[in-house]
Amino acid sequence: MDEYLRCSLHFSQIFTAFQSRNYRLYFGGQLISLVGTWMTQTATIWLVYQLTNSPVWLGAVAFASQAPIVLLSPMAGVWVDRLDRLTLMKATQAFSMVQALTLATLTLTGHISIGALTFLAVVQGTINAFDTPTRHALAVSLAEKREHLPAVIGMNSSMFNMARMVGPSIGGFVIAFFGAGLCYLFDGLSYIGVLAALFAMKMRSTRARQPNQLESAWAALANGFRYVHRFPAIRFLILFNGCMSLFAFSFSVLIPVYAKETFFGDARTLGYLMSSSAAGSMTGALYMASRRSMKGIGRIILTGGGLAGAGLLVFAWSRSLPISMACLLFTGLGGLLVAISNNTLVQNLVDEDKRGRVMSLFTAAFLGGMPLGSLLTGWIAEHFGISWATTINALACLVLGIVFLRNRRWLRITSSRVLKQQGVLGTESEWAAGR
Repeated sequence: MDEYLRCSLHFSQIFTAFQSRNYRLYFGGQLISLVGTWMTQTATIWLVYQLTNSPVWLGAVAFASQAPIVLLSPMAGVWVDRLDRLTLMKATQAFSMVQALTLATLTLTGHISIGALTFLAVVQGTINAFDTPTRHALAVSLAEKREHLPAVIGMNSSMFNMARMVGPSIGGFVIAFFGAGLCYLFDGLSYIGVLAALFAMKMRSTRARQPNQLESAWAALANGFRYVHRFPAIRFLILFNGCMSLFAFSFSVLIPVYAKETFFGDARTLGYLMSSSAAGSMTGALYMASRRSMKGIGRIILTGGGLAGAGLLVFAWSRSLPISMACLLFTGLGGLLVAISNNTLVQNLVDEDKRGRVMSLFTAAFLGGMPLGSLLTGWIAEHFGISWATTINALACLVLGIVFLRNRRWLRITSSRVLKQQGVLGTESEWAAGR
């Protein structure tokens, strides 16, 4: 009975984020929009493969959508620390709406081409370079209490992955029966709900600080880099997250090839595979949202890396759709455990006036790893086959787990002083037992 009560208390932790009216508005608006976003993602990779029949082009378009984040996110973080974050997010959502409606118009009128898809992928990547660090930094303002931050981060990831589970499935059916253009149209119109929710929020200024008038944007950017360089734990977590992104998430660029060539399916098969990965990710996100402290966070990162690597390794050579879907579920679960654990650790370690810049570097590493990984994975698949490309990614994930294991004790010692000050470690004995 006591164990049941403890589990219930942990589960109730998930919903503390909804105590905030602003977060309820944010969650509702974003969930609808993210379903549209994942319908667009599914439509784009299917359309690229239909137009080119090339894994290399799949990697190239993925690179085009994410490379701007690597180049622009660090400078975007400077403005996230200087401008009102809620206002900045309203702007990024409005621009995303225009981009999605442009895609819809070109596709529905029959004027879409691989060149247009690539150009609009670059446009969306540029928008995301500002939008993603803004979301991460705004999360602290949406949490009414500091102890609610893990729940907010976990629910944000749950929301993202609920949409990633539902969106590709819906998108697959829409593409199969009506074409990709309708996916783009739904995505564009879904931003109306997001903007309505953002304008309905009542918040104090979400600007981190008044910028130093004598400090240029470039100087502020340099200070952000110096801060990360001098903080070994944050530096390690950002680099580790980027490496995991490079190998644990870039395999998704090959899913259309598996759907069509291995399982002889259509867009609906693609939706099933993408939704399986999202179901695992959502499970991991809900688990992380239920946690109340940093206790055992290192063990979770190790477990997540192992699950991601093992799942990918079996998926690489599976020729059974149900087994492959199960493998992607475990891969999604493992990848999200690593990503959210790293995010939560960094969010709790960073100083508030550096949050925008640090989270922009975190974003650049995480999302920047994927385009490089997509190019590499696409090239290997083109020359050696999709199974070997996925196997290499799987083995790299397992090697990264060993790297983390060798650095775990050092990371715990380096981080513990700051985390104890934040009151998120639990007791000293709990922290020691959960290392």
